Amino acid sequence: MENNKNLFRHIPKVDEILEDTEVKEKLNSVPRKIVLNSIREELDLFREEIKNNLLSEEEVIEKRENIVRNILIRIEDKNTYALRRVINGTGVVIHTNIGRSLISREVMDNVYEIATNYSNLEYDLSTGERGSRYSHLKEIISEITGAEDAMVVNNNAAAVMLVLSTIAKGREVIVSRGELIEIGGSFRIPDVMEESGAILKAVGTTNKTHLYDYENAINENTAALLKVHTSNYRILGFTSQVTAEELYPLKVKYNLPLVEDLGSGVLIDLSKFGLEYEPTVQDSIKKGIDIVTFSGDKLLGGPQAGIIVGKKEYIDKMKKNPLTRAFRVDKFTISALEATMRLYLDEDIAIEKIPTLKMLSLKVDELEKRANMLLSMLNEIIDGDSCNVEIVDSYSEVGGGSLPLERIPTKCISIDFGDKNIAEFERSLREFRIPIISRVYKNRLYLDLRTIREDEYKIVVEGIEYGLERMKGCIK
Repeated sequence: MENNKNLFRHIPKVDEILEDTEVKEKLNSVPRKIVLNSIREELDLFREEIKNNLLSEEEVIEKRENIVRNILIRIEDKNTYALRRVINGTGVVIHTNIGRSLISREVMDNVYEIATNYSNLEYDLSTGERGSRYSHLKEIISEITGAEDAMVVNNNAAAVMLVLSTIAKGREVIVSRGELIEIGGSFRIPDVMEESGAILKAVGTTNKTHLYDYENAINENTAALLKVHTSNYRILGFTSQVTAEELYPLKVKYNLPLVEDLGSGVLIDLSKFGLEYEPTVQDSIKKGIDIVTFSGDKLLGGPQAGIIVGKKEYIDKMKKNPLTRAFRVDKFTISALEATMRLYLDEDIAIEKIPTLKMLSLKVDELEKRANMLLSMLNEIIDGDSCNVEIVDSYSEVGGGSLPLERIPTKCISIDFGDKNIAEFERSLREFRIPIISRVYKNRLYLDLRTIREDEYKIVVEGIEYGLERMKGCIK
């Protein structure tokens, strides 16, 4: 115990640490509270380790020599935002876990202009009186979709709930059993319907639903017919589903609103890029559907939002629903969505400027050029005798619950260390100052060029160099 007490003299005082040159420099850019907390936590840890006889005298002396370095690392960790930028090397374009669709720089310029200044968010410039935040999006969305009216809430689940709460509270809504989907995070269409106050009337079976199933279910308590586009899964084989177009005669015959939840909002025919055809919002409106809901942050390529388009008589009622206040969007979403929608006024500009569309439309020959560029940069730092780095063919995915069967040909950088486990290297990329998210298959690491921008290559090289240093012996 006496020896133990003598070791405590190696623990420096807080004031002593604060006099260190590097710590002083940190105080110029980091809040003093973070610096002080980091110092105290590191010193407390040092004290506990000595108290519990976890360190020999040699280890105590070594730790004392490295105490400032450890404190600086702790300061850096504490001063890092919890929500951070990452690089997407997975090839999943709309990756739900790492932020879904990217926002273009042109769109962010508009957000910056609105966010850093006062705006006419709820002010009518023509009358000088209170206005509506929904007016800023109505015209542009209606023009592009062909709908009579439009409004926006904070996500598509909220959009569906608001629609059903407005037109079907306490009454039945007919939907096919094959469309009772889970939309992510364990949220399911039946649950959303229940919370809206509507009564679910499921018809048909999981794999087959016919028009007569809908008609036989209609009664005096029926409020609407609902179609849910199964964008996040497919049932193949012995199947039959009724389209919204086929439901139109029933809607007219029984004077019922026809509602369609498209999930991912598509405004451009993706089949021109070689992808599977996905119904566009414009198609749904042309088919006479009364209310269409879809997401703003999936295939549309904008901010998170739930967009509702359709007949004015229904949307006017929704604007008066108390839920609208709970689901309303702020100025950030409105400015980002308006700027995104404006890009759709010219389809070629939308494909070029909206990152999601640009990534999905990239051709394999362009990806191969990019892969060669990145590979040449990596060859300057990698010891080819220690690990194998090459360009390989692979497949990207759309992601975000969209086009689940679609496999898009792509080019990847593949890295492997022979018999060494790739897990440590993959983890080191995630722990880099700008985390790099990759995919691993059969002890090989893949970086998909479809989802890595050219201006990120330098960061990727630095991250790989960081990972190789931790693997030891793999750098030239």
